[in-house]
Amino acid sequence: MLSKSIHKITSLVLLINFLSMQGQELTVPQLSQYLSDNPFLMSPAYAGIGNYVKVRMTGLTQWVGIKDAPDTQSLSGDVRLGNKSGLGLVLYNDSNGETKQRGAKVSFAHHLIIDKHDEFLSLGFSFNFNQFRIDIENFDPNNDLAIIDDRSSTNLNFDVGTLYRKENFYLSLNVSNILNKDYKKFNPLFEPNTLRNYYLYTGYKYKKHRTDDFEIEPSLFIQYFENDNRSVTDFNTKFKWYDIEDYYYAGITYRFLNDQLGKPLYVAPIIGLKKSDFYFGYSYQIILNQILGYSEGTHVLTLGVDLFQGISNCTCTY
Repeated sequence: MLSKSIHKITSLVLLINFLSMQGQELTVPQLSQYLSDNPFLMSPAYAGIGNYVKVRMTGLTQWVGIKDAPDTQSLSGDVRLGNKSGLGLVLYNDSNGETKQRGAKVSFAHHLIIDKHDEFLSLGFSFNFNQFRIDIENFDPNNDLAIIDDRSSTNLNFDVGTLYRKENFYLSLNVSNILNKDYKKFNPLFEPNTLRNYYLYTGYKYKKHRTDDFEIEPSLFIQYFENDNRSVTDFNTKFKWYDIEDYYYAGITYRFLNDQLGKPLYVAPIIGLKKSDFYFGYSYQIILNQILGYSEGTHVLTLGVDLFQGISNCTCTY
């Protein structure tokens, strides 16, 4: 009986450590935030797509009920520069137990017009600043004499991305953390220094007629981690109702490890709306793995505002 309990606890700890690796790879954790009208968090190629200043604030609280679970806040904004370029900024704060990271991304995108009515290619680039720290304030120095100060490192890195759009179809490819990580202040036996992430995001917005006020948007998101060959996939479906320029949506996302297709990490219903210049989005991730008995789920909340409407009249902003 005791051995079974120990085995169960050990399995849980290993699973939590495995999943939490996604939360701190010197970048913003990618869960379902991109579905809350903010794909710019995922790829710099989206900077300046809209003909306004887009500001989004997101709070992500993972695994409610588990002590010291990952918690992330981000503030992003992007703006059109002229008719063919965009500039964006992301600030984020992420904690996972006693490890903390804060960072910023400054992005530039250029938007090429293949067909002025319905075909566009965007290229994006980000400069990333990240400060990673192991906080020892809650450690017990009597049990570990090696604890003498906080361990921290500052890393500079880059992302590149591209976005192709044709009518209602879109395809985005992104590489995050191109350079290797500086781990000199940590244990090189356990700290990976290759943190490149590869993202693929694609989808299609379907309307029966161009003038319909109802739209279905299936999409697919794949993330691959080069260091240990992990990869995850999201299957998403959004249903959107338009009211002139306002809209409301509901949908669902299904995430799984690519070597465990029939064992989802979570299923997440999503809802949101845009009313005038204000945006609200919410997602509740229902955990379906071994953490289920310990956690009440994950909450993702996004609030936003669109400012200075009509700063560009280029068709590629739509």
